[in-house]
Amino acid sequence: MHIPSLKEVVSAEEWQLRCDLAACYRLAGLYGWTDLVFTHITAKLPESVSGAGGHQFLINPYGLMFDEITASSLVKVDEQCNKVIDSPFPVNPAGFVIHSAVHEARPDAGCVLHTHTRAGVAVSAQKGGILPISQQSTFVLASLAYHDYEGVAFRPDEKPRLQADLGRANFLVLRNHGLLTVGKTVADTFLAMFTFESTCRIQIDAQAGGGELTQVNPLIVKGVAEAMRVQTGGMGGAFVWPALIRKLDRLDDSYRS
Repeated sequence: MHIPSLKEVVSAEEWQLRCDLAACYRLAGLYGWTDLVFTHITAKLPESVSGAGGHQFLINPYGLMFDEITASSLVKVDEQCNKVIDSPFPVNPAGFVIHSAVHEARPDAGCVLHTHTRAGVAVSAQKGGILPISQQSTFVLASLAYHDYEGVAFRPDEKPRLQADLGRANFLVLRNHGLLTVGKTVADTFLAMFTFESTCRIQIDAQAGGGELTQVNPLIVKGVAEAMRVQTGGMGGAFVWPALIRKLDRLDDSYRS
């Protein structure tokens, strides 16, 4: 599939964001977070790129597998999911409803990542939600919210309720649906989802063991933000992102095209 490069068409700042988001899609595929083509990761372009005409976003070309996505194939859209730059690829306005709701309510949301993984949906269906039974879960519980299922999320009238439920949290369990993470950068959002997904997989495995589960002391959860800061040297996702990019480049660097 030949996709003309946009590297010389867009600004250097936008191109870097395109490369980061395309890498995030490839990594999501690599780690098994895809649901064929039916989930999305969005990134908000900085105001220096969008200008005064409102926010603009990058989203996947609908119908491409995550391991096919490249920096140039990402589609630039406005707040109503209208294409800003002409693209031969379709976009999914219904799939943008959840993302636009989060971006609209959270000016700090540079990136929004949503998944329908087996473990994530399984835990989202449990009444108790995320349990404090692992080190990973403590990072999630420190900034966690829930949103009840209202059917396939394509109706704009659901947005205010989703926004109210999310609040200032960075981890959102969409009941009976899946997981969502919010971050200032693509790297932060990816690391959050890696932790979220690991939390759910561990919980399902622990429950499958059939024994009584030991829960983490609630006081430990309260101090977890500082623990995360120390663990990443205050860099958040930026601490692990270069290593992830090196890994991706060793496997297939075509996402940069």
